[in-house]
Amino acid sequence: MDIDSASDETLVLAPRLKEQRRRTGLTLEAAARRLELSAAHLSRMESGLRQPSLPVLLGLARLYGTTVSDLLGETTADPFPIVRGGSMEPVPAGGWTYWRAGGTGRAMQALRVHVPPEAQDRLVRVHPGEEWLYVTGGRLRLTLGGSTHVLDAGDAAHFDSLVPHRLAAASPEGADLLFLHTLMQSETASLCIAPQDATRAGDPT
Repeated sequence: MDIDSASDETLVLAPRLKEQRRRTGLTLEAAARRLELSAAHLSRMESGLRQPSLPVLLGLARLYGTTVSDLLGETTADPFPIVRGGSMEPVPAGGWTYWRAGGTGRAMQALRVHVPPEAQDRLVRVHPGEEWLYVTGGRLRLTLGGSTHVLDAGDAAHFDSLVPHRLAAASPEGADLLFLHTLMQSETASLCIAPQDATRAGDPT
């Protein structure tokens, strides 16, 4: 992604990524190593020259002990419990599109997610916490450890995020999800994501 086409979210995000990393006392190399990214790729994200994928964004939030909302500059918790559909702005991330469907500054985050075909289908995630998802449209291929499940609209899954997991669309139109995840902090935060061969160089597909 070129800087000329960076979204407003990216322009807010880039300096906050550097600020949060420095606040935690991590060097660029140390943070990149914990995220299984190259230092050059993380540097491009901190400069606004590269937009992080959603899994990387979640990993950064966990590593820095904060939330995705905080990284995006939404630092004040919304005291009003209702999120209207018209106020949910789409945010592209690594080929996926997500909409914030819950309050900001919370320990649990709620998202609407669209997973297009073949986007991040080889990316394996491992991190502390729990995840719950509900398929609202299309079909989703969910791999948990050594088992693969195909979920249809109306199906749900709830699992420990320390189990290696992979999400991919199993239908040509992609898959739409309601997605909840917790941000549990622990010494295993270095396991935020474990990209496979295609993404170890730091450029998610």
